Amino acid sequence: MGRTSQVTAGIAHRAADYRERVPKNRNTFSFLARWPRRAASRAVHAGWAWAQRTGAVTAEHPGRLRFGAIGAGTRLAFPQGTVFGERWIELGAHCIIGERVTLTAGMMPDLDLGPDPILTLGDGVVLGRGSHVIADTTVTIGSDTYCGPYVYITSTNHSYDDPHEPVGRQWPRMEPVAIGPGCWIGTGAVILPGARLGRNVVVAAGAVVRGEVPDHAVVAGAPARVVRSWDPEKGWQPPLRTPAPVPIPKGVTPEQLLALAEPDEVRETP
Repeated sequence: MGRTSQVTAGIAHRAADYRERVPKNRNTFSFLARWPRRAASRAVHAGWAWAQRTGAVTAEHPGRLRFGAIGAGTRLAFPQGTVFGERWIELGAHCIIGERVTLTAGMMPDLDLGPDPILTLGDGVVLGRGSHVIADTTVTIGSDTYCGPYVYITSTNHSYDDPHEPVGRQWPRMEPVAIGPGCWIGTGAVILPGARLGRNVVVAAGAVVRGEVPDHAVVAGAPARVVRSWDPEKGWQPPLRTPAPVPIPKGVTPEQLLALAEPDEVRETP
């Protein structure tokens, strides 16, 4: 027997010996000891689920938040992130705002920002968990724009003109931000002041976007640059490397889609 085989056999022998010496703890008392922990765990999960349902913000149940407008079907998940300047924040219909999303209008609470909205979300906007939208001046997000988790959109940037003054004490620069309808903004992307995104723009995860991005473009990198764009005659340039998804045929019901998603062995079970 080789040295490796001897070592393996020794380990297996010691493991077997350990299992024989350690009690199995399968008696009634061990079950009773586990029961309070299981009950407490179920209670905690049930309580958290209740808090999530009750703490969500909607047009019908705004809680302490008084937005300038909040459309039907819009929901801010609980727990919310930092929210202030609600009077100057307008949310369209059927928006989905994930947990711990920060929405702010103005540099600090309790400022009078004038008669017009500062932060505007169109209908059907999705902001992923942990995202931040900081609107010290106007920020507009077009309808049906989807943002992944931890996206950062801001209309304010620190200035560092004075080399003798701490950057955090210097007056910031502000430029409006406009994001067109139908965009997709990937996880961890940063949209900087002055950014203007066109319609149906794709922003890759982790990209840092500034300046103007044309309609139907894909941008990536830091700073972001256009890596793919749509040509009406040639299509996507450079061409897509994956086939286009097949659309769902008309008339297909949700039940039929669920049946297609089941494994073959489940569908064949009588």
